[in-house]
Amino acid sequence: MTHTGVTEQQLKQALDEILKLNPKPGGGYSNPQERTSQPITPDFLLENNNGNLEVVLNEHNTPDLRINRTYTNMLEQLAAKQKRTQQDRDTITFVKQKIDSAKWFIDAIQQRKITLLSTMRAIVNYQHNYFLDGDDKKLRPMILSDIADVTGLDVSTISRVANSKYIQTDFGVFPLKWFFSDSIKTDSGEEVSARVVKSILEDAVRGEDKRAPLNDEALADILQKKGYQVARRTVAKYREKLGIPVARMRKEL
Repeated sequence: MTHTGVTEQQLKQALDEILKLNPKPGGGYSNPQERTSQPITPDFLLENNNGNLEVVLNEHNTPDLRINRTYTNMLEQLAAKQKRTQQDRDTITFVKQKIDSAKWFIDAIQQRKITLLSTMRAIVNYQHNYFLDGDDKKLRPMILSDIADVTGLDVSTISRVANSKYIQTDFGVFPLKWFFSDSIKTDSGEEVSARVVKSILEDAVRGEDKRAPLNDEALADILQKKGYQVARRTVAKYREKLGIPVARMRKEL
């Protein structure tokens, strides 16, 4: 009997079972052409407090940058000397340059945080209804210039943020570029996000009869019946972006 209260035979059986397990179960979902699958660390965290959406930067393991007091003390002591040697003056110049460079770097990091938060908060405000519950059909058409106009930032700045950052929500982790899409007009003249049309296409393909899958013309008919005037070639473009094969490749016996 071991200290855990199980017999040696039971312990051996447990160890045998543990040895069969995969310590990296997510590895099976990685791209076979890549050696490793890198997990995504979100740059932003979205907190939904009873409908009040709050965006915070994910600064886990990010150190708080500040000037080392040793060097500021050194500068103060040298500056307080009544008689300074040439070496003292050279030291003051050198240390002051390094402290100024450090301050500039810290200010740049702080400005970067302000830019990131300003952009992300503008996106969340613009897509507020979507971020409440993650319903794709609530996404509004949104392009880079929409957020640039709100934040006062350059379109190129918004583009850099959108192409490289992720946000964690209650319904998943998403790249910021996922929330940008062109608009499509409905029969009533309302503009909706192209993401809505893509969601309808996915639902249609998911529920189709695999023995007679829907071709692009049939998918376009489904969209038109729902009030979205989308041409067959546009359906084909969206289908390809979604990674959905053509009808003949989806057919099952």
